[in-house]
Amino acid sequence: MFKNQRGSALIPILVAVVVVLLVGAIGTGAFIVYKTKFAPEEKVAEEIEEEVKDEEPAKEEKTTKEALATGFAAYQASEVKVTPSVKPYTVESDLGNVTNASKFTVKDETKSALTKNAFVVQPGTQKEFFQLYDENRYEEVPSFITTDSMLHSYHLAFSLSLKLLEKEKMIPELKKLNKAMLATAEKNYQELKGTDWENAAKRNIGFFAVGSKLLDSDVTIPDSVKDEVAKEFALIDAHEGNKLSPVMNMGQDLDNVDPADNAKLYKEDYSQYIPRGHYTRSDDLKAYFKSMMWYGRLNFRLKEADEVKSAVLVTQALASSENDFATWEKLYEPIVFFVGDSDDIIYYDFSIILKEVYGENAKLKDLTNETKLSTFTSKAKELDPPQINSMPIYDARFQPDRNEEIMGFRFMGQRFTIDASVFQRLVYREVGDKEHTCEDDPATWSPNESRRIPKGLDVPAAFGSAEAYSILDGLGETDYACYPENMKKMQAYVGDLETATWTQNLYWGWLYGLEPLLGPKGAGYPTFMQNKAWERKELNTFLGSWTELKHDTILYAKQVYAEMGGIMPGEAKGYVEPNPEVFGRLVSLIKMTKEGLEARDILPDRIKTNLDTMEELAADLQTIAEKELTEKPLTDEEYETIQYFGGDLEQFWLEAFKDEGIENKSQIDDRPAALVADVATDPGGSVLEEGVGNIYEILVVVPVEGKLVLTKGGVFSQYEFLHPMEDRLTDEKWREMLEQSEEPDFAEWQKSFMVE
Repeated sequence: MFKNQRGSALIPILVAVVVVLLVGAIGTGAFIVYKTKFAPEEKVAEEIEEEVKDEEPAKEEKTTKEALATGFAAYQASEVKVTPSVKPYTVESDLGNVTNASKFTVKDETKSALTKNAFVVQPGTQKEFFQLYDENRYEEVPSFITTDSMLHSYHLAFSLSLKLLEKEKMIPELKKLNKAMLATAEKNYQELKGTDWENAAKRNIGFFAVGSKLLDSDVTIPDSVKDEVAKEFALIDAHEGNKLSPVMNMGQDLDNVDPADNAKLYKEDYSQYIPRGHYTRSDDLKAYFKSMMWYGRLNFRLKEADEVKSAVLVTQALASSENDFATWEKLYEPIVFFVGDSDDIIYYDFSIILKEVYGENAKLKDLTNETKLSTFTSKAKELDPPQINSMPIYDARFQPDRNEEIMGFRFMGQRFTIDASVFQRLVYREVGDKEHTCEDDPATWSPNESRRIPKGLDVPAAFGSAEAYSILDGLGETDYACYPENMKKMQAYVGDLETATWTQNLYWGWLYGLEPLLGPKGAGYPTFMQNKAWERKELNTFLGSWTELKHDTILYAKQVYAEMGGIMPGEAKGYVEPNPEVFGRLVSLIKMTKEGLEARDILPDRIKTNLDTMEELAADLQTIAEKELTEKPLTDEEYETIQYFGGDLEQFWLEAFKDEGIENKSQIDDRPAALVADVATDPGGSVLEEGVGNIYEILVVVPVEGKLVLTKGGVFSQYEFLHPMEDRLTDEKWREMLEQSEEPDFAEWQKSFMVE
């Protein structure tokens, strides 16, 4: 059964696996949520298709216009209809047939790459995309407008919208909710003293006291939990990784733990409380990050009766106060639009069972009926378990039933995302080790030889990229026992997702916008796009934009844990990367963003104006890309759009940081494009970091009005590396590493389209 988080009708959609659309309508926050989860493994295996068909070359690309309800906004698909028909061309070894080659200082290695692939990527020193394009205009160098640069601009707008929502709406609401829930927890504790529910009630005081004080240091901690809360803060401040939680293990003597009981006690990864992403930019955002991280991660486990009691008390508190529930929903629901629904059991689920078991308007004294509590727990265990494990737990030898260990209630559960779900199914314990087969007993697999950390390439591979899978195969990643089988299941699942699922929220919509980057470009596309090097360059673009997405949503998206002026002269006319479907989907995503924010009254005029401009620009680039693919001439106005592209990017950048005192591009060092996000955790002590660095240059030989022209554009430099978990990187630390040239090396597959 898929869990019904709103108590409303479940609408089954039959695809290769079952996709469930959870339709919700509660209170003033009524809207539709599409919740996509995996069917049981055996069901997926039954319905998996053995092969994924490649698109035929030069096939007509078409996206039907359709309005898809997301509850917050309708996704209006931008139609792309074009049959690529660019005449093939070759680049002479001395670049003799490239009209403007003399304007560039080109090394022999660069010439060789341009001759072979008609493009090459090389190191750049610019810290933002707009700098490179402005420089092109000043130096009369034809610009190559990349998908990277526009995807980056959307990241700036997304991050700004989320940041303003948090500062202006979420922080005040969270303070209000903290105060109310802490007061209720104290009241319940006084009433339940001397009963079997006393410890559970005390745990809730500690739970809300920590969450409250993390947000507001002036909060007074109740005497009853001062010791436990002080210990929690010491652990949070030390952020040294996995430790026993004093609050969640309320009533336990943690100074004298029997080793036999250690696996049963609640452990928390305190390194997660290091503020990252845009949350390092003010004290208020740092505090908000910690408080919401606490509420998103702490799990009242169903396997522990006392923790279930705590969760029931929290549910009853919200159910008995319309004001408190409304405040909770104001915090929960907007993030559904940005990121998605909770992966865990939350209030919506428990409130339904509470009503079924205890009746309407259950009072505190009603909850202590042990028979009803047993019934409540049994019904709760029938709910779907989380798809993503975000808890540090032991491997299968010590905790064989992972669902039992991680299934529980979260006050503000972190969100289910498709990429994290891909990761979950491609690490231990799902894929085993390299010494056994998938048919062997999992109990024989060696955790020490397991795949404890995924790779970013797992995501595009699961989305259907044969090149990403080929790279992973070459790295030995596919040698793990069940990796190939699980990857096939993921590819079948993802391949059958409907557009309504892909466009259910901004997170999914962003990934949907990246999907056209995957796969080879066939006959009819420009020569520079018809080679393996370009496929890999597009993988780099995918991963660069995906890194920005993970950075922007680092607080909310659940993280995977393995077990332990006039027109220039003709020669300077530029070119747009002919990926019209990427630009088209970006148009649709921007529209959806505007309408969704406006529906929630969280769209200031400045952001609306910014998004309007971005939408218009993306639409223009889509049109230009379509013309290029059919060799239709561009208008003077369209060439002007390319020429002044840097100015548009500069305005997007300035708008993104205006509220942080950024007023001029001379302040670029304060807000460069470089950023970092940890995306997966190995409880053994490391995290997988994904980073974006300086803007790299891409040189591309393109056909312009019957002549070959060398153009220059900007692309992501994208890094993937392991780092100690107790030192999860902030943007500031990562930028310092870049300044000191301490960044890791690129992967070998990335070097295939680069020159030094």
